[in-house]
Amino acid sequence: MPIPPKKQCSYTPQEAMLAADSVSKRGPWVLKAQIQSGARQSGYFLEKKAERISGVQIVRKRSEIATVAEQMLGNTLVTIQTGPQGKKVNKIYVEAFQKVKKNFYLGLTVNRITAELVLLIADVPDGNIIKVALNHPEDILHLPLCAGDSVSSAQIQNIMNFLKLPHRSAHHLEKLVNGLHRAFLDLDATMIEINPVGVSLSGELCALDAKISLDDNALFRHQDIAVLRDDSDLGERELQAKRYKFTYQEFDGAVGCIVNGDGLALSAMDLLKEHGSGAACFINVKGGVDKDKIANGIKLIMTNPRVEGIMLNILGGFVRCNLIADGIVAAASEAGLNVPMVIRFEGTNKDMAREILNNSHLPIVWSNTQDEAVEKLLKLIKEAA
Repeated sequence: MPIPPKKQCSYTPQEAMLAADSVSKRGPWVLKAQIQSGARQSGYFLEKKAERISGVQIVRKRSEIATVAEQMLGNTLVTIQTGPQGKKVNKIYVEAFQKVKKNFYLGLTVNRITAELVLLIADVPDGNIIKVALNHPEDILHLPLCAGDSVSSAQIQNIMNFLKLPHRSAHHLEKLVNGLHRAFLDLDATMIEINPVGVSLSGELCALDAKISLDDNALFRHQDIAVLRDDSDLGERELQAKRYKFTYQEFDGAVGCIVNGDGLALSAMDLLKEHGSGAACFINVKGGVDKDKIANGIKLIMTNPRVEGIMLNILGGFVRCNLIADGIVAAASEAGLNVPMVIRFEGTNKDMAREILNNSHLPIVWSNTQDEAVEKLLKLIKEAA
């Protein structure tokens, strides 16, 4: 494989100029906004001074590098993965432009239905794999892989035929795919995407960009990677939730979801979508925390200005239902409860939790199932509008 293009991270337009000189004296250069999101090339900036450029720009004149860097740095990039609020760009990568004859997408992830690794390949000239996945999923080749084995020669040939690659690329493709496979296993990854892979005029392959998602539960085995975590583009609520060891995410709906499991969060969002609504945010309150941390986590939902109603769905186990109830009372005493809240409790100390909240005289509506909770909450939100 050819040597990948030189690259350097920059935090100011002046640094971008120096980086450009360092990676390539003659150009062109590629400037990439560094945020934790894919689809940057099809994204756009909210600020007018960015002039609606995307998050990936090819710059051919050295005199334009600082201008493009200034359009990106400090501004908010919106992609299909960030939501309409976007993410602030605090740094950019400056890379030497690599001339290639062809681009394609290569990804490796876990098929949770069949419990196996699956290699994803697509011929995507513009790099927009999301558009292909949404509109033409049949154009993506799926190849199952065995975790302990190398990719077979037959599978390599299958990819070669699918992408119509020249015969001289076979060795390079085999080396790239097997390297991707080993990296996935060694890093305890959940997904690795190389988008795009460039094919040179001589048939060699080069990873021009990559995105890696790691299993947080396995980071204790990778302290060298854990120290690289960058929280600079997280919002204040996400940072607070992280301090309490909760998972918190924001979306563009109107319902705040409080759950104790990612599966419960996903099913809640699916139900809301079926009813023509959506989540504003959700917080996953995991076990091993005390009442004060739970209260602080719940306050993140209560004080989110997008939230028009709160649905709480707890299956008591490691997190006891009464501990959640105490947290709700403590959070409401500080932040108030000025939107409808529908609660479903099941599991450990469910009855105790109901008694705590009934004695608090908070305006809470009870539900026996998640479906019922969604229906009741959306009705209350509509009545309050």
